[in-house]
Amino acid sequence: MLDVICAGQAVVDCITRGREEKPYRPHVYRAQSIRLRLGGDAVNEAIALSALGRKAGVVCAVGDDPAGLLLKHGLEQAGVDTSRMTTAVEETPIAGIHVNADGSRYSVNAPATRLKGYQIAPEALSGARVVSLASLFRPPLENPEQVKTLIRGAKAQGSILCADTKLPLRDGVTLDSLREVLPLVDYLFPNEGEAAYYTGAGDFPAMAGALRRYGVKNVIIKAGAQGCYVSGDGVETMLPAVPVSQVVDTTGAGDTFVAGFLNALLDGGSLLDCAHAGLTQAAKKISGQ
Repeated sequence: MLDVICAGQAVVDCITRGREEKPYRPHVYRAQSIRLRLGGDAVNEAIALSALGRKAGVVCAVGDDPAGLLLKHGLEQAGVDTSRMTTAVEETPIAGIHVNADGSRYSVNAPATRLKGYQIAPEALSGARVVSLASLFRPPLENPEQVKTLIRGAKAQGSILCADTKLPLRDGVTLDSLREVLPLVDYLFPNEGEAAYYTGAGDFPAMAGALRRYGVKNVIIKAGAQGCYVSGDGVETMLPAVPVSQVVDTTGAGDTFVAGFLNALLDGGSLLDCAHAGLTQAAKKISGQ
């Protein structure tokens, strides 16, 4: 049995760090570095969990192309189970990530991120203590009826169910579309912007309260440099971020937070213990450790 199955998107990130403001030759810019990295919420979570000693697997789709081979090889090298990874799309998504001097970033995505034609089979989530829907509301987890089936199947087998939300790529994807199954979600991990988008609320207690009124048992709102807001199990509090001397790159920090949280959860940690563990791992990630 796996400790965690991470289901969601797999991409190759082309990360450009420290691009100069002006070209040093016509139409040519210099950058501090340009590197390829494995990416996508499911991939980031699984790799981070494996590095923490957990048996993690990914459920995702790639294309029969160099980017897909790179993802599969990289995941296997990281010790992640790829037996549920399928070649089911025409083109593996590649994202352009631009990292600013302060560690903040923005991304550029192409239509391949829609993963046209790929749906996760319920049996792909079997055999894990924890199931993490690592990119809820984004392909391949944007179809409400399919997501409902996956959630019910995961809970029927006795797994702890977690979901890390994303902003949708199309209109009409709402919490109401999943209202009947949200009470089955044990831990929900939106970031601050996602929580505001889905609830319309303007502060952390109101965001968490709105999400929990849907029946979600525990809500952990990731808030970057502010830390995280924790709501559930008799707890309502803001936890500060772990200080770092320098922010190198925030790419994947939220996914690493979730991995740290789940690692502590598998050890029987309390809600606050798990949140502290998530903040610690996120701090290591953004500082380049």
